[in-house]
Amino acid sequence: MHTKQINFDFGLESATEDYVRSPQEFRAELESFREFGKETIVEQFPDSNINVPVFINEFWTSKQRAAHSLHEISYRACFKPQLPRFFIERLTKRGERVYDPFAGRGTTIIEAALLGRIPMGCDINPLSEILARPRLDPPSIPEIAERLQKIEFNQKTETRNDLLAFYHAKTLRAITNLRGYLLNQKREGKLDRTDAWIRMVSTNRLTGHSPGFFSVYTMPPNQAVSIKSQQKINAKRQQTPEEKDVTEIILRKSRSLLKRLDAQQANQLRFAARKSQILTGSCDSTPQIKDNSIQLVVTSPPFLDIVDYQTDNWLRCWFNGIEVTKVEIWQLRKPEDWQNRMQKVFQELHRVLAPGGFIAFEVGEIKGGKLPLETLVVPAAKEANLTPLLILINDQKFTKTSNCWGVDNLQKGTNTNRIILLRKE
Repeated sequence: MHTKQINFDFGLESATEDYVRSPQEFRAELESFREFGKETIVEQFPDSNINVPVFINEFWTSKQRAAHSLHEISYRACFKPQLPRFFIERLTKRGERVYDPFAGRGTTIIEAALLGRIPMGCDINPLSEILARPRLDPPSIPEIAERLQKIEFNQKTETRNDLLAFYHAKTLRAITNLRGYLLNQKREGKLDRTDAWIRMVSTNRLTGHSPGFFSVYTMPPNQAVSIKSQQKINAKRQQTPEEKDVTEIILRKSRSLLKRLDAQQANQLRFAARKSQILTGSCDSTPQIKDNSIQLVVTSPPFLDIVDYQTDNWLRCWFNGIEVTKVEIWQLRKPEDWQNRMQKVFQELHRVLAPGGFIAFEVGEIKGGKLPLETLVVPAAKEANLTPLLILINDQKFTKTSNCWGVDNLQKGTNTNRIILLRKE
């Protein structure tokens, strides 16, 4: 296939090669992979019921070229952009659809768009679309600055005094006015791409542990502690919230996000935005997505009894007018419940996946160091008529094969990604 056929209005330079690797070609590439100076270890999965090869190497690394600045939005338990890029580049062509049914902050969505694919996403949390969609059609810095000048940040307004644990009174007034403006724009159907961008950046800047956030020092920006916990942090650190310039923080973060975006990429993103679908709802029922329309799924499901996404996002939900108790985040504590839910997801993915399409399913969490989730995923996928092809383990610190299965390494979970590659025959 020649790239010229599918350039649309991306404005892309022509590539010498653009094809989807067969399973055999992909396995051969993994086995011979040497890009970071290590040889691939190939073995069989320790559970005899899972008869698939396991490829262990450093397939992507924090040392390789930096991810695009557009990805710099914090979200709990998100994977690095290098993960979806690895599979998108090898298993799809430009112009094909790439889907993440557990979209989170939108890593797969943004990376797919940057690579000339059509991004598709779904998440039960409405914050996901709020964080992802504006980055597909970002406004310019002058547009953002002009809009911020029109917002009345300092007018008198009723505020939540309990939030003074996080914010200086003047900062809280500015945040509350901004919140009211954005909610009113949405209610009246006037929320344009510039407002959506400001909303996205502000949602990301609500709390954090550096001067670049609206708040006093608190937990990392991918989660918000309770008000009582913040009061304890303040007492322990003997700190009180300082006044912050909300407008300047929004502009500074916007400049950081857009610093590597050139005109060609901006055009590419706009094309992707027009073709994209980002859904809010449960990914086990997505009638909006056509049958046989997705070439590749790259995703990481909700962890088993580990992350409380609802509690982590209470402050972000408040800012966006979302009633957090009504967001039906999956919190699955029993392995059999998790497996049953994943089987329903796989059945839906089988419907939307094109024949010959792939699923790269990341399961980086191991329950208590004793339960590799691969042992739950593979049977569930088979029940949905998906074929398990292999398990890829991206391990940046491995020295011996046994380390990839040892409890110590699995409990850390910070340097290892474990991906099951499935296919619709």
